[in-house]
Amino acid sequence: MKTVKGFLGEFKEFAVKGNVIDMAVGIIIGGAFSPIVNSLVKDIIMPPIGYVLGNVDFKNLYIPVIPTSEHYATLEEAQAAGLVTINYGVFINTLISFLIVSFAVFMLVKAINKLKAEKKEETCAAEAVEPTTKECPFCCSTININAKKCPHCASELQ
Repeated sequence: MKTVKGFLGEFKEFAVKGNVIDMAVGIIIGGAFSPIVNSLVKDIIMPPIGYVLGNVDFKNLYIPVIPTSEHYATLEEAQAAGLVTINYGVFINTLISFLIVSFAVFMLVKAINKLKAEKKEETCAAEAVEPTTKECPFCCSTININAKKCPHCASELQ
């Protein structure tokens, strides 16, 4: 059973490795990125789509749960009147925002993985060391790579 000291040491190792810092940076950037994406969807993407579909304002698309003879022009008016609504227009906006954020995160992760792969290739190339030994084709002994004659079987090497 781990002691408190062991647990704290393990947590310190986790935090120092950068996992906590990376996660915090991701949350901060995600929080800053969210309003940008919401504005992109609400102010840039949805108006032209609404225009093409016959001047539809997606944020005001709703279905009353209990049918009523009253019709309200906006979702806010319907909710102010106490109408219970299914807000599928808001859901469509949120879904499009999610797809944009998901795609952006996918592209970010893809770029990071590519950079990691390139760095790993550079590291592997730097670590590749020229061999210093070879095998004698006659007696299969390991000999110096520069040897002209095998010291074990006295065979001439090429």
